[in-house]
Amino acid sequence: MALTSLTGEELATQPANWRRAATLAAEASLALPQRGERVAVIGCGTSWFMAQAYAALREAGGHGETDALAASEFPPGRGYDRILAISRSGTTTEVLDVLGRAKAPTSAITGDPDTPIAGAADQLLVLDFADERSVVQTRFATTALALLRAHLELEGALPAGVPSVPQAAADADRALAEPLPEGLLAAEQITFLGRGWTYGLAQEAGLKMREAAGAWTEAYPAMEYRHGPISIAAPGRAVWAFGELPPGLAADVARTGALLVAGSGAGGLDPLADLVRAQRLAVALAEARGLNPDEPRSLTRSVVLA
Repeated sequence: MALTSLTGEELATQPANWRRAATLAAEASLALPQRGERVAVIGCGTSWFMAQAYAALREAGGHGETDALAASEFPPGRGYDRILAISRSGTTTEVLDVLGRAKAPTSAITGDPDTPIAGAADQLLVLDFADERSVVQTRFATTALALLRAHLELEGALPAGVPSVPQAAADADRALAEPLPEGLLAAEQITFLGRGWTYGLAQEAGLKMREAAGAWTEAYPAMEYRHGPISIAAPGRAVWAFGELPPGLAADVARTGALLVAGSGAGGLDPLADLVRAQRLAVALAEARGLNPDEPRSLTRSVVLA
């Protein structure tokens, strides 16, 4: 696979990053949510979508009530046993504001320990080996989720049908090596779908396409897709599903003439590995359009408000 950008180079390291994160889960255990705790997971942008995926995994595995919240929308009057922040840069204003006002114990996962988040959180987990130079997040976010997913397995169990992180990493190797699905580079529009924990991945896939390539993408819960959004499906457009499709939805999409991509779920790639394919598509589309996927228009590595 030819790599011509920082984003492309960084996303290719994800299988190794995930394997390393899985080995860190045990020593990081005390800084992460414990079984039975009521937890808020906060982040912004990509980190928020990873929080959504983790929250759904944690609740489905019976580990405790878990809310995934955009940091700017954190409800100050709601009680939690722990607040977990995900912030690659460690400088995001809204995340630091929540940590500074928190009444519950706080933990944070970051890529850079030499930032304000080190003094704002009670406990800090550093994934500096997965930090990035590109503005566009790929490996840090998925590595944070891999760490959290491995910790859930150590705490008792992952939800049924969710394999271990090493298996996800093996699937990510495949996702990097195999050709992208035909027809996607030419698609006028792509809608990403997910269910449960994979809805956060669908949201992130759509964001990567918008950030890196300026593409028209949308994301919805798979069961919600029939309630209006399917009306934009048409020949020359695509629907990409993370995880297994609800019964009958493949036929519904086929009737629209849109291309259906369903690479994860039963017998396919782990959904987190399938996200790697979407990241690759975002880079490929950006380069085909003459755009720099490392430095999207109007974006910076961190949003720091005055």
